[in-house]
Amino acid sequence: MPPAQLLQDLIRFETVNPPGNEEACQRYLEGLFRARGADTRLLAKVEGRPSLVVRVPGRGLAPPLLLQGHVDVVTTEGQRWSRPPFGGELDEDGWVWGRGALDMKGQVAMMVSALLRCLDQDLPPAGDVVLCCLADEEAGGSMGAAFLVEEHPELFAGIRHALGEGGAGTRELPGGRLYPITVAEKRGCRLRITIRGPGGHGSLVHRGGTVARLGELLLALDRARLPIHLTPVVQAYLEGLAGAAGPMRADLMALLDPDRAEATLERLGPEHVHLESMLRNSANATIVQAGTKINVIPSVAVVEVDGRLVPEQEPEDLVAEVRAAVGPGPEVEVTRVGPKTEPAERGPFFHLLGEVLRELDPEAVPVPMLMTGGTDQRFFAQLGIQGYGFPPLRLPAGFGWETVHAADERIPVSAVEIGTEAIFRVLQRYGDCGGVRRPSGRS
Repeated sequence: MPPAQLLQDLIRFETVNPPGNEEACQRYLEGLFRARGADTRLLAKVEGRPSLVVRVPGRGLAPPLLLQGHVDVVTTEGQRWSRPPFGGELDEDGWVWGRGALDMKGQVAMMVSALLRCLDQDLPPAGDVVLCCLADEEAGGSMGAAFLVEEHPELFAGIRHALGEGGAGTRELPGGRLYPITVAEKRGCRLRITIRGPGGHGSLVHRGGTVARLGELLLALDRARLPIHLTPVVQAYLEGLAGAAGPMRADLMALLDPDRAEATLERLGPEHVHLESMLRNSANATIVQAGTKINVIPSVAVVEVDGRLVPEQEPEDLVAEVRAAVGPGPEVEVTRVGPKTEPAERGPFFHLLGEVLRELDPEAVPVPMLMTGGTDQRFFAQLGIQGYGFPPLRLPAGFGWETVHAADERIPVSAVEIGTEAIFRVLQRYGDCGGVRRPSGRS
């Protein structure tokens, strides 16, 4: 089955999370591997929300490799689509339309297709491959990746490297085509900011109270420029980007200079928010609560903040930065912190990924990248697995990620095919990356 056709089939399963309902999709994928005699397991924390785990034997030239991706998707509610979001339609220009085409059923289709090709062509991968098609990523992963890591860690014994979500979506530059490979993620750190003050009757003039201070706090957060933290991953990304960026080279190199970085970000403006997000911790107010009755002046206002930490930063660092922005009055507390992970190594395995990209696209410029969001890799990292956001997405100039989580999400068939080929080549060759050779009864 061509990978684009597989993607069409996957899109037609409505796995919007919540509630998820991933089981039918997972059983469909399981059937593809069972038909080829592969070892499969469906594992669920709650009924109807399983993750699929497939193990395909390799040639014994390397430790096991993990492929992981999620099959749940976000809602389409309130969005106006040009085509049915769960139709999986293929248009006359060679694009597959539907929710999940980019995030991330398209990438799952690449992984599955590459592994099925190994089985169908009797070309075992360099080492055993463990494929995880995961539930629940879009709602935090507790039903999917977190459950597998916590309750079934034996499935991942001996795995050193993983390919997963993120990275490798292309960007056209004067000096080449940028292919980011995610080697690190920002760490989630949620905050709660509480403002307290006198309440009162809504009929009386009331100035400078809790609601007024709430407005001041929201403006302070919006205007704040938290400190810049240049990390090795982001430095390598900026250097690679600058090498291919043509006229922007000077500005990108200026971001590496602590004395010029802030002014450079201001000059680059909001269209380069992705760069700013890699260089700072972030703190965005997302939920605001104050008052429960129309005629009562509230005495408490609460702001929930989505915070993200760059590598090497800790929750107390973000609290201090937010405190400096909003002043000493409000209470600032940490309500949830994601697991801490170290950036993946940029050794032989990373270099193989770049080598494969350059083979498939002579204009490719592979660069390591810090992902500003989070993926399921943060759970597998707790087992010591080095994770890389890799499935290549070669997108046409002028088309980026603006349809992810939005209307009219779609992907070119050519991108799915190139991505499948890239993953297949990695599966065949990753034994050359310093893997431990061990005896094998397979020829």
